[in-house]
Amino acid sequence: MDDKTKKTFFEKIYNEIFPIVIKVSYHITKDMDAAQDVCQDAFIKLYHRVENFPGVEDAKFWLIRVVKNLSFNYLEHEKVKNRAFDKMKHIPSFTDDTGEKQLLKKEAEEKVNQALEQLPENLKAPIILREFGGMNYKEIGAALGISESNVKIRIFRAREALGKLLPVGEVYVP
Repeated sequence: MDDKTKKTFFEKIYNEIFPIVIKVSYHITKDMDAAQDVCQDAFIKLYHRVENFPGVEDAKFWLIRVVKNLSFNYLEHEKVKNRAFDKMKHIPSFTDDTGEKQLLKKEAEEKVNQALEQLPENLKAPIILREFGGMNYKEIGAALGISESNVKIRIFRAREALGKLLPVGEVYVP
């Protein structure tokens, strides 16, 4: 496909599909600026792949899927960013490590270790590798010889079990 044909094909798709994909993205992100950014990214991807589509209809459907996926990815990225921001808001800017706090931390460590010991081995290993080893799910799966999705399930179940073993208010969390 020569540049002129590519440009004409791209413009046709843009003019027909932009009003649709901007609405799709906006309804997912609830943010017009984000929707415009998502659509721009999607159209850039389309421009680089335009010769791969036999017709306008194929390109339209592909573009709608890409915009939908990019919009959901944007939302997920915003959630992660907001969680990190919320954590930072709650971290005190000073350390007041009194003897009482040191004692509470030590007691909390002991309670957590006791609760971990009560977990079955198939739940204990993944949660220890994740929380204390700092490993990601893929690394844990490789280390334990299980799938990444199985790691996620086991960590979820371990956290649930620990939540029951360590009721809120019984353990000091600095």
